Amino acid sequence: MSTLTPTGAGVPPTIEVRGLGRWFGSVVALSGVSFDLRPGVTALLGPNGAGKSTLFRILCGLANPSQGSVRILGQNPRANPALTRRIGIAPQQEALFERQTIVEFVTLAARLHHLPDPDAAVRAAIELVELDRADPRPLGAYSKGMRQRVKLAQALVHDPEIVVLDEPLEGLDPRQRLRSIELFRSLGERGRTVVISSHVLDEVERFGSRVLVIAQGRLVAEGNFHDIRDLMDDRPRLIRVGTDRPAHVAAGLLEAGVVQGARVASGSVEIETTDAARFRRSVAPVARAAGARLTEVLALDDDLESVFAYLVRRR
Repeated sequence: MSTLTPTGAGVPPTIEVRGLGRWFGSVVALSGVSFDLRPGVTALLGPNGAGKSTLFRILCGLANPSQGSVRILGQNPRANPALTRRIGIAPQQEALFERQTIVEFVTLAARLHHLPDPDAAVRAAIELVELDRADPRPLGAYSKGMRQRVKLAQALVHDPEIVVLDEPLEGLDPRQRLRSIELFRSLGERGRTVVISSHVLDEVERFGSRVLVIAQGRLVAEGNFHDIRDLMDDRPRLIRVGTDRPAHVAAGLLEAGVVQGARVASGSVEIETTDAARFRRSVAPVARAAGARLTEVLALDDDLESVFAYLVRRR
């Protein structure tokens, strides 16, 4: 694959979104979303149903916004169908031509893009995702992880400048995940604009990328992963501490000023804190000073739904 403009300050946006809204009757899928993207990897983080797939469809010219505007490489993707030749998309849906082989499927994509040497492009794309061109099986016999890589191959076969990947790591085993993440990073380093959706926070950390957080159809946070993690750690947390001396541990934590409230139960204490990092540093020394044994430290509200709800409230 060729190398495009290198990333860095001063590079113009490849994707510009302004005041984007999309609704279906009384259901609002997106509302007031604005951001710019440049070459490199950007992760779109949000719970299922947050509006990520709707946003991707609009970016790729597959749907009209109800309000606002989108510019891809300076153009309206809905008004310029030729722009799709510069975009590669791997949708979350697994709809493939089940009776085709991988070569037949990726070759179809290459020919639709009018590539001058489709055979060479197909060979390179399939090798890139580490599948076997000689596999005679129909796609209907492929596992979920293999189907994900087939979709990725057809998205990359024409060497696009913009790559849009909707939950591309679902169904992959740990080795495949690692190799896919390495591929995404490589694409970003080569000057592609890679946009990847995920609802898994740990996946986003491994991308090493800029993060856009979307919840309830709104953009609620953006920055690098560490910025987003700091925002999430700033929220009030409810944590259960298992111990043989719950009253003593509760008293010690309150005295240390690392928790705002504590409720003692048999064999545990539930605490509220707004400084999770400080609590993590303090709980072991407090237990040791109290002569207590710790058996558990469990966040009771550490699911992503609660995180996104908090970010929506603080916006």
